[in-house]
Amino acid sequence: MGITGLGGVFFKCNDPDKLREWYQEKLGLTSDQYGKTFLWGDTEGSSVWAPFAKDTTYFSPSDKEFMINFRVNDLASYLEVIRAKGVEVVGELQVEIYGKFAHILDLEGNKIELWEPTDSAMKS
Repeated sequence: MGITGLGGVFFKCNDPDKLREWYQEKLGLTSDQYGKTFLWGDTEGSSVWAPFAKDTTYFSPSDKEFMINFRVNDLASYLEVIRAKGVEVVGELQVEIYGKFAHILDLEGNKIELWEPTDSAMKS
């Protein structure tokens, strides 16, 4: 139980479409409207790079320009452990097609997304 890796880095920008085009043209990084998923070599897993529109509310209640996603095992149990340590959980645990998600705030108000991926998400 606990953090097993970096799931992704999400950040706000003025124009996600233009930024994705710049990364493709200048750095050869192809992505879609959800960003770019990087598969981990010969292990099962991935990390995501994703630009969000400047006016996104997905990072709320944080007013920061970025959000970090950490992969975790057994998210429900992990939330119990960190709540007992005084970590502020934002909202409720959510179950989506790609796995279970929960959000916390760190000491400086950065929103952190915790993700327990499904088996299919680990391979895509």
